[in-house]
Amino acid sequence: MAAVCVDYQCYPKAIGGIEDHMHLLFLLSKNIAIKKIVSEIKSSSSKWIKTQGEIYGDFYWQVGYGAFSVSQSVVPTVIRYIDNQEAHHKKQTFKKEYIGLLKKHKLEYDEKYLWD
Repeated sequence: MAAVCVDYQCYPKAIGGIEDHMHLLFLLSKNIAIKKIVSEIKSSSSKWIKTQGEIYGDFYWQVGYGAFSVSQSVVPTVIRYIDNQEAHHKKQTFKKEYIGLLKKHKLEYDEKYLWD
């Protein structure tokens, strides 16, 4: 994932996750749309994981994704959050956290489109 980011001049700050989701914090290049870099990261990582054994043969990413900008002042906090995903999600599921984040920031959503 980091290599794909660098290939598109989107320099990674942190990458991590758990079984059901990933977080990537990177500087978005002015030369690529977020949709394109996410597509490239998903495509590349999906191809790679399928080389890691038969157990991953049916692996696929969900169609959607969430993308959020953060100010420079909170980058250290976001890096700590990404680095501590396993402990964090023992307290709260990803789905509950994500919906809470959408509500907190008053972002409209239809839950039937969030998960596939």
